[in-house]
Formats: sequence, C-alpha cells, structure tokens
Amino acid sequence: MSTGRMEAFSDGVIAVIITIMVLEMKSPHGANLAALWPLVPVFLSYVLSFVYVGIYWNNHHHLLHAAQHVEGGVLWANLHLLFWLSLIPFATAWMGENEFAAWPVAVYGGVLLLAAIAYFVLTKMLVVHHGRGSKLASSIGNDRKGRVSVVVYAAAIPLAFVQPWISCACYALVAVMWLVPDPRLERNLEK
Repeated sequence: MSTGRMEAFSDGVIAVIITIMVLEMKSPHGANLAALWPLVPVFLSYVLSFVYVGIYWNNHHHLLHAAQHVEGGVLWANLHLLFWLSLIPFATAWMGENEFAAWPVAVYGGVLLLAAIAYFVLTKMLVVHHGRGSKLASSIGNDRKGRVSVVVYAAAIPLAFVQPWISCACYALVAVMWLVPDPRLERNLEK
C-alpha cells in the first residue's frame, strides 16, 4: 500500500491534537494585561507542546516521503505513535494549569518518552519493511538524536521531583535539538 493514506490520516490526527491544545487555553476574565499573567504557565506549556507536535509532524512527513510503501505492521506502529501524541494535549493542560508541578511535569515527560519510543519503533518497522540496504535505512542511519532524546527524557522524568524546571529545560533542549529535520533524510529525498 502507498504511504499517502497513512500520511493523510496522520496529518488529520495531528491537526486535531493542535486544535485540542489551543481550545484548552481559556481566555482571561479581566480586560487588562494583568489578567493574562496567570495564563503564562498555560501558554508556555502550549508553546512547548506545539513545537513538539510540529517536530513530529515535520519528521513524520520526511520519514514517509523516504518510504515507498507500507504494510499492516507499519500501520500499527504509526497508530502507536499517534496514540502517544494524542495524549500531549492532556499532559500539556495538566502541566500548565498546575504551574509546572512535579507530577504533571513528570507525566508530560512520560508522554514524550513514550512518543519517542513509538517513533523509534515506527522507523525500525519501516526499515525492516524496506530492507536494511534501502535508501530509507541509509537515511535514518543510527538515529543518534532519537537515542539521545530517549536518554534525556528518561533522566528528566525523575528530575521533575527534584526540580521541575530542570525537567522542563531538558524537554526544551530536546525540542531545540529536533527543530532542524535530519539532514540525511533531506539529502536523500533530494536525490
């Protein structure tokens, strides 16, 4: 089966995820700028999550353009990724509304960790499906950024109980690391 249907479905789910996140941001009841101050944690958690969802959308797009076809196992791996991404609005709202308290920050990290693992599984399923000698496999390589991300998330989750802002800094660091799509995928797509 071609990748088009899977990509279209994934794009729709990701669009709904972003919509849910923005609908969770409630407008203040005051008419002055001071009324916005209590919403700063909610807004900051939204920005971080928007960037994360955008990173997943962008990298998913590049990954599927490097793939030529998919099969049932790949579809299930993709649904696994979408499941964890669909929990981002919940974790985002809980973290922002509770001003980055330890448990919400740790749960947010858990969702990010499980989404990263699911993305790793999806890439491995695609490599197995296309073959280890395929253009897709050479584009992905050893996925150093993916491995580093998992380690940082795993370290940041318990750090939330020591100092939540350290965990948030770790999450932001991983996001910055992923803002630029993998240049190997870009180069191989251009060939």
